[in-house]
Amino acid sequence: MDFPPDRHGPGAPSAQMRPDRVYYPGQAKSLEGIAVRSFCLGLALALSVVVMTSILSFTTSPLWRLPFFTATLSTFHFLEFWTTARYNTSVASTDSFLLTANWPAYAIAHAAASLECLLTQLLFPNRAWAPFYSGYVLLLLGLILVFVGQAARSLAMAQAGPSFNHTIQRKKKDDHELVTTGVYSFLRHPAYFGFFYWGIGTQLVLGNPICFVAYVLVLWRFFAARVRSEEGDLVRFFGDDYADYKKRVGTGIPLIR
Repeated sequence: MDFPPDRHGPGAPSAQMRPDRVYYPGQAKSLEGIAVRSFCLGLALALSVVVMTSILSFTTSPLWRLPFFTATLSTFHFLEFWTTARYNTSVASTDSFLLTANWPAYAIAHAAASLECLLTQLLFPNRAWAPFYSGYVLLLLGLILVFVGQAARSLAMAQAGPSFNHTIQRKKKDDHELVTTGVYSFLRHPAYFGFFYWGIGTQLVLGNPICFVAYVLVLWRFFAARVRSEEGDLVRFFGDDYADYKKRVGTGIPLIR
């Protein structure tokens, strides 16, 4: 009678030699890690929607803006992974959620935004921070910027496919192509455009004058440096094709040409 091989015996293949090792817990593409992150983001989104709806339905408090902010964050981080997994599958990993990107500055920025909104609504509930009673106009503008920004970023990642990466690529890969169609035909860096306006839109919705100014300055400085650094490599990768594309198409971000 034949018996199954002993998985722990001397003749058993080492787990480290298996090609699917990368999907094990604790690894870069851990299925367990992906499942846990997706579940937590979905839970955060669901709870945020319930709390926001309850506040809007039963009170006149502007604190619905906080769960809205949490909902937008949850949606953003889930879509970062989903679009990568769907359109650039080979590089998708637990890092694709961007939950710890630019840590801890990223977390501090969102914590500060939430704290400013909470404190101002509790301590100064009747303050009118918007000039000329334009609070509702700025709120609507913020909502538009959040949704347009998210759509632009996700669409950019989907259309670029394997040519999009969360980290700047210093070496050209075989499947890296210069994408100039679709949303890239009128925005040179639509993913950066999307995040820039998504970020400042959240602060308009929260009603944060201090963090609004801080977000504009920090995001502009970040993307100005990133575009300058990345485009040096893109010119090296694609030569005159990218140089002509750069002259023809702008970024949509003020003062970043």
